[in-house]
Amino acid sequence: MLFEAKDIRRDIAKRQGIVSFPSRRLVPIREENRRAFSLVELMLIVVILGVFAAIAIPRLDYGIVKRYKAEATAKKILTDLRLTRSLAISDAATNSKGFELAMTGGGPYTGYEIKNRDTNTTVASHVIDSDVSVTGASKFKFEPLGCLQTGGDLQLTVSADGKSFTITVFMVTGVAECVEN
Repeated sequence: MLFEAKDIRRDIAKRQGIVSFPSRRLVPIREENRRAFSLVELMLIVVILGVFAAIAIPRLDYGIVKRYKAEATAKKILTDLRLTRSLAISDAATNSKGFELAMTGGGPYTGYEIKNRDTNTTVASHVIDSDVSVTGASKFKFEPLGCLQTGGDLQLTVSADGKSFTITVFMVTGVAECVEN
């Protein structure tokens, strides 16, 4: 009985185009299942892609990247000025001196820190990318009501590769805005 079952399976497999290997697996051998690339074809594609890359890379405009860095830096400084003002207002009950954003390094600045003026601790610090130039006011001191401590509006200029932004902080309200020049 067992012998007959094997013969029946073998006959069915032959009719369906299936061959039995020594591992006793039945594997179909059909032309539509043979889909692969030869090593020569793969190497040819790699060479063609290499030629395209060699042509395209020198034509890339890296100035665009620097201009986007200027915009990103301006927006980051603007956001951190607003954060500094927000910290001064939210901590007004316990902090009578407020918070400040102080630029670090000479002109052009290399970074900035947000400091608690009451405890003189640094809340956050950031480094400015060397491709971006930041010049202007060096300290933005926010009082507990959110206004600037200084006697006038303060400005920063952020620029890189022909793209320039001016950040202005208004003394009376402490509101910061960024304008592309």
